[in-house]
Amino acid sequence: MLIKEPNEKASSNDLGFPQGYFILRSVSCRRLLDVSSDSVRDGTQLILWPEKDSSLVEGFRRPEADNQIFFIDMNGALCSRSSGHAIDVDDGHLVLRHRRPLTQPYPNAYSHPLPRFRYNGTTGLLTAEFQGDPAFEGGTAWRARTFYVTALPRRRLRTFLDGASDAFANVLRTPLSLLGGAATTARDPMAAGTDDSFNLREDEVEEQERGEEAEVDDAPALDRAVRVIGVTPEEHREISERAWVRRRWEVVPLRATAARRRGPS
Repeated sequence: MLIKEPNEKASSNDLGFPQGYFILRSVSCRRLLDVSSDSVRDGTQLILWPEKDSSLVEGFRRPEADNQIFFIDMNGALCSRSSGHAIDVDDGHLVLRHRRPLTQPYPNAYSHPLPRFRYNGTTGLLTAEFQGDPAFEGGTAWRARTFYVTALPRRRLRTFLDGASDAFANVLRTPLSLLGGAATTARDPMAAGTDDSFNLREDEVEEQERGEEAEVDDAPALDRAVRVIGVTPEEHREISERAWVRRRWEVVPLRATAARRRGPS
């Protein structure tokens, strides 16, 4: 999506976010947007991680949970509280971005305007808006896409027993295969990959091709991936309801003081 007026500053209210600090919770997996390892390095990726501190009162929260707190700065950029750095999009990944000197030809992958994130409190959708081609290839096809911040499911790594169970179930479905030769077991596309590759690189699965099996999110690992995925108007119609849920977020503001309890009247 194109930012129509790139030179106009936007407040947090204009972008759908509350004033001050807030957390971003994925509706699908209930994890929070989190700066990985609480790093301050340029290019550090953001992930989804279980909530570190359940208090919504600033003075009661632990400092080590600041990497799960964000705010909108005076220029309309989404920023991390723990480092103060803004959030950028790099090849579909949310990353910390240090301020950089302008380089020519501008814009380019190293030096470019930061994306503007917008939250729709009615739908729960979180989108990223760009002033130019986010792939820096000079094309125009990106203008027709809406870029959603999307949580990705992570399926439990399959084991030998899972494969044996599938093969046995396939034999039961086709008993004649015992007489006519070995049964042919359909290849499970989720069986490939390793634990650190999110089982076949979940971020590379086209959203319109993601079936029910690929929506399973049962891995014991604490982290989940988050990506910014561009969707065309045609692809909108092909996205399943479960995929839409992965695009929905809750933005929860922090309070400066604890809420007062009313006494008996």
